[in-house]
Amino acid sequence: MALTRIQSLGITDGTIVNADINASAAIAGTKLSGAGKVLQVITATDSTSRSTTSSSFVTASNALSVSITPSSASNKIFVIANCNIGMSSSAHTGYITIFRGATDIGSGSVGMSGFKNIGDDGIPVSVSVLDSPSTTSATTYQIYVKNISGVTTYLNQGSKSSITAFEIAA
Repeated sequence: MALTRIQSLGITDGTIVNADINASAAIAGTKLSGAGKVLQVITATDSTSRSTTSSSFVTASNALSVSITPSSASNKIFVIANCNIGMSSSAHTGYITIFRGATDIGSGSVGMSGFKNIGDDGIPVSVSVLDSPSTTSATTYQIYVKNISGVTTYLNQGSKSSITAFEIAA
C-alpha cells in the first residue's frame, strides 16, 4: 500500500531541511502569522531628471511615488526611498522628505534628511519611515524636496531613484 500521509508525531524536530522540500512548494501566508510579517511590497523607480528652486517642499507630478493598499487599518507601512540629489551650486542646503498624500510625515521644515555643499553631479540620499496610515484605502507615498538657498535642486541627478513600501502586519 502506498504511503499517502505522514503522521507529524513520527517526525523529529530538525530532521527536515530545506533541501528536502520541493522548490515549487509554497507555504500559505495564513501559516505565517504574527506581528512583523511582511504582507506586500510595492516599489517604483524614476529616472527622469526633475528640478525645483522652491523653498517649500514640492514634487513633480508622478515623480517617485508608490501607492499601497493596506489589508488592515492597524498594519504599518515601512517606506524607504533611495534618491540621487544634486544642486546647481555646491555651497547651498536642501532637504528631502516623504509625504503620505498631502501630509509630510517627516520632521516639519527640515523633512527627513538634509544635504549641503553638493554639486550638480548628485549624491545618494536615503530616507525611511515606519508609518501608521490607519486605513485600508489606497495610500500614496511620494518624495518631496526643497532648498533654502534659492538655487536649483535636482532629483534623479545622474542616476535613477527608487521608493519601496512594505506593509507590515501589526
